[in-house]
Amino acid sequence: MTLFSPADYAALAFFGLAWFGYHLAVEVGPASGNSLNALMNVHRAAWMREMLARDARMIDTTLMASLQNGTAFFASTSLIAVGGSLALLQAADTVVQVFADLPFGIQTTRAAWEMKVIGLAVIFVYAFFKFAWSYRIFNYAAILVGATPMPSRAGEGGELAARRAGAMVTAAGRHFNRGQRAFFFALAYLGWFVGPYVLIGTTAAVLLSMWRRQFASDAWKAVAGEQP
Repeated sequence: MTLFSPADYAALAFFGLAWFGYHLAVEVGPASGNSLNALMNVHRAAWMREMLARDARMIDTTLMASLQNGTAFFASTSLIAVGGSLALLQAADTVVQVFADLPFGIQTTRAAWEMKVIGLAVIFVYAFFKFAWSYRIFNYAAILVGATPMPSRAGEGGELAARRAGAMVTAAGRHFNRGQRAFFFALAYLGWFVGPYVLIGTTAAVLLSMWRRQFASDAWKAVAGEQP
C-alpha cells in the first residue's frame, strides 16, 4: 500500500504550483507592478522622502515601532503554530480512529497523517523565518531613519539616505507579505487532512481570495486612486 494516492500527489502539486504561481504573479510577472503590494512600495518610498523633510521625526519612529510590533506578533504566532502542529503528531492514533469512524468514507493511516502534519509544520517554520527576518530588516530600517541627516544639512546625501531607508522598508514589507502568504496557504493546506479534492478546493478558494485582495479589493482601489 502506497503512502498517498495519485489524487493526493496531484492535489499537492496543484497546491505547490498555486503558491509558486501566485508568487510570480504578485512579485515577478507583468501584472506585479499593479498589485497592492507594489503600489504600497511607492508609498513607502514617498514616506521616506517626507521623513527627510521633517526636523522632528517622532511620527516616523512611531510608525516604525508599530510595524515592528506587528511583525513580532506574527513571528510569535508562527512559533505557537509550529508547536501546535508538532503536538498533533502525538494524536496520530486517535485521529486515524476518528477518521475511520466518520460516515464519509475518509481513509488515512498513521504514516500519512504524520507526513501531512510535518508538512504543515514546515509551512509555519517558513512563515516564522520570513517574519523574523522582516522584523530584523525593520530594525535596520529604523537605524537608517535615525542616520538620515536633518533637512538643514541633508544635501545630496540626504536623498541617498532616504532612498536607502525606503528600500529597506520595502524589503521588510516584502518578507512580511511572504510570511502572511504562508499563513493563508496553510489554511488551504488544512483541506488535505480531509482529502485531496478538498485540498484542491481550499487552495483554489484561498488563491482567488488573495488575488482579489491584490488586484480588485477596496484597499487596492483606494491606493490606486479609484473609488472604493
